[in-house]
Order: sequence, then C-alpha cells, then structure tokens
Amino acid sequence: MANHKSALKRIKQTKTKTALNKYKHKTARNAVRDLKATSDKKEATALLPKVSAMLDKLTKTNIIHKNKASNLKSKLTKHVNALS
Repeated sequence: MANHKSALKRIKQTKTKTALNKYKHKTARNAVRDLKATSDKKEATALLPKVSAMLDKLTKTNIIHKNKASNLKSKLTKHVNALS
C-alpha cells in the first residue's frame, strides 16, 4: 500500500477517472449497438451525428484509438446509407 499522501491521492483520482471512462465507453458502445439495430432510416440519420460525436470525444480523451473510432463511424455511415 502507498505511504505518501500524493500516492494515496493518485489512487483516488485513478479510481474516479477509471469509473468515468468506463461509463463513457459503455454509453458509446450502447449507442453504437442501438444504431446498428435500427432499421428506420429517419431515426438512424438522426442518431448518426450524436454517435459520431460520442466516438470523437472518446478519441479526444484517449479512451479509444482514433482508428477504431474512424472504422466504427465508417461502418455506421455505410449502415445508415444502406437503409431504405
């Protein structure tokens, strides 16, 4: 166990940040899942910018890699465009 005050503080900060990052990541994954499951073009078109913004925010804060976000956005855009 850590003995220094600063080390104890870092442990607390890491726990808090980890919890927040997990929440954001899980929320984005659920949004991607919901968009993939959507078969209504109008609804999917409305969801796409929101999901893309979520993925961009995750990338900005280094929760996911930028290439992963790019691949997901590309696949989701293809899905939305293929809907009729």
